[in-house]
Amino acid sequence: MRQIHTSRGVTCPPSVRDLAYLALSGAGFQASEIPPKQWFDEKTAALRGLSFERSGFQVCIANGNEALKRQTAKLIERMYSARGLFPYGMHANIDARDVTVVALHGGEAVATATIRVDHGSGLLADTLYNKEIDHVRSTGGRVCEITQLAIDPEHGSHEALAGVMQAVYVITQATKRVTDIFAEVNPRHAGFHQRVFGFRRVGIEKICPRVNAPAVLLHLPLAEFEERVARHERLMDMNGDRVHRLLPDPVQSRQLIRAMTG
Repeated sequence: MRQIHTSRGVTCPPSVRDLAYLALSGAGFQASEIPPKQWFDEKTAALRGLSFERSGFQVCIANGNEALKRQTAKLIERMYSARGLFPYGMHANIDARDVTVVALHGGEAVATATIRVDHGSGLLADTLYNKEIDHVRSTGGRVCEITQLAIDPEHGSHEALAGVMQAVYVITQATKRVTDIFAEVNPRHAGFHQRVFGFRRVGIEKICPRVNAPAVLLHLPLAEFEERVARHERLMDMNGDRVHRLLPDPVQSRQLIRAMTG
């Protein structure tokens, strides 16, 4: 199969061009409508070709790759169990339309996160923070959440997380199905996500029943994420600090989005 190469080493199979149909203007759906399950199943499958290199980590989609799915499940269980938490991989909560991103180093999964789009069945974070999320929905927001986030501290790094977040950014940009991103995180980690990616803390600290540990809800409007990335591009030539270097690479992101949407 012919591969598409960019000047920054990004490799994308032609199949990811199917994501052009994810733009609602070309799919026959109004922005406020939720497409049927079959539509989501087909478009989630189209994401499987997304793959790029970031800071020495290969970032790709685990959906449809059973070996990668097993690796990410073991990584999640190992990282959460090491902190005395209940394993997060609760299969009853997994939806086939969720998109799992993984960062690999030497072929091994070292960071992962799953993107869940609100396609009618709600978000996991609705269990504790339905009021806060419904407030965004009531103003026309189309929400998603980042869940099952795990990083191996021995082999991964903040740069691996940066690659995962770049994939989140590219997917939300290319699909045009999201206006707001939510994430439930341990309060100890909230400051990092606020400082680097621009999340804002909403709601009070609660105990998450899935891991039996404290959690806070973070909210990031996609428009603000886009503006943060744009500012990052303006600072790239000024040797920005580490915080800015962990943001999505705007040049590489545009190349990936163009490859996906034609």
